[in-house]
This record gives sequence, C-alpha cells and structure tokens, in this order.
Amino acid sequence: MSEDAHSWTVEEKCELCQQRIGYRFQDVELLRAALTHASGAANRLASNERLEFLGDSVLGFTICEWLFKEHTEYLEGELTQIKSAVVSRRVCARVSHRLELEDCLILGKGMQQGGGVPKSLLSDVYESVIAAIYLDGGFATAREFILRTIHDELKRAVEGHSIGNHKSALQQLAQREYGAAPMYRLQSEAGPDHSKIFQIAAEVKNRKFSPAWGRTKKDAEQRAAGNALAELRGEEPPYVD
Repeated sequence: MSEDAHSWTVEEKCELCQQRIGYRFQDVELLRAALTHASGAANRLASNERLEFLGDSVLGFTICEWLFKEHTEYLEGELTQIKSAVVSRRVCARVSHRLELEDCLILGKGMQQGGGVPKSLLSDVYESVIAAIYLDGGFATAREFILRTIHDELKRAVEGHSIGNHKSALQQLAQREYGAAPMYRLQSEAGPDHSKIFQIAAEVKNRKFSPAWGRTKKDAEQRAAGNALAELRGEEPPYVD
C-alpha cells in the first residue's frame, strides 16, 4: 500500500479506483461500499461483505459460462478443475494487487497502522468491486471487467498450469527455458505403512524448489511441480504445508 493512501479522502480513493479498474460508476455509493472493509464501516451491513458474497457468484458464473462456450472439448470434471483454479482467493488477491486496489481500500485506523494489506482483504475487494459493477452497469459490463482483468490467470489455467497437469507444464518449461528435464527427489515419508504420505521436491538444473506432501508419490510430484512453476514465475508456492 502506498504511504500516501492513508491520507486520501474517500472521494479520492473512489476516483483512483475508477481510474485503475477502467470503469466509471453511475452510482459511486456502490463503489464506496465495495471498498469499505468492516474495520472502516459504521456497522457490518455497511461494509463490503454482502457485495463480496454477490461478487463471488458473478465471478463464478462468468468463468463457467466462458469455459462452457469457449472450450467445448472439455468434460465436466475438467471444466470444474479449471474453474476452481481461477475462482480462488489466491487468484483474486493477485488480480486485486495488480490493479493496485489496496490503495483504494477504506480501512479503520487499526488496519491502516498495520502495514501491508492481508491477501484475504485483496481477494475480498476484487469480488466486492465485481458486484458493484454488476449492480451499477449490469451483467455484460461486469463480465467484460472480469474477463479483462483475470485474462492471464484464466489463460494459464486453460493451458494446464493450474489444473493438475503441473508435471507436464514444468516439463515443457524446463526443456524450453533450461534445456533440461525436471527431477523429483523424495525428501521424507511419514505415517504407518498402510497410510504413508510422501514429501517430494522438484529440481531443475540443480535448483531445488519448495517440497510438497502427497498421499501418493505421484500426487506429491504433481504438487512439487506446482510449487516449482509458481516459484519460477516469482510467486508463492501453493503447496507448502
């Protein structure tokens, strides 16, 4: 969060938000509500929690509709996997951070003095802004905003980077960028013989990535590959227990 953000008025934050999201509200009070965290609201009903609830559904439906229409080759299970990869708190927080919405949040004094904005708040405000756009401009407008802002994450999921094909994606990336195949090394085992769990780490050209646990070695390798992909993209590994 920008150091100057704490001194900005609510009106200035709403104006800044509209510039950053590329949408101008007819009813700015909807945006104000979407940006208001419970700590900065007169009461819980005046916070963005209800809008977050609605925005989550609008986001989910938009992604489902897009996948259904654009990818007729996928079965129901595959569509569900992609949707789950995109409609997640991690992705929503990432998009929110990219839009720099943390500067626009209306927070209580205690939250303002706490330093950085928690990822949960970033995820929530993205969904609440979606709901505000939906109520202000209709579904088509909200849909355009969602697909425009979440495009990179959606593309990545469809390509298989986030739907359980981590090993395949890492194999392609490692060979393309480093000219070497990834290796998977067992780090640890735990549990009784009939119910063991395994910890495995992926390595690419002697670079070791965060290990991951799995109920089978195959599952642990997939998760380890997911961690490696995330770290190669400069992101936090998703499977750190």
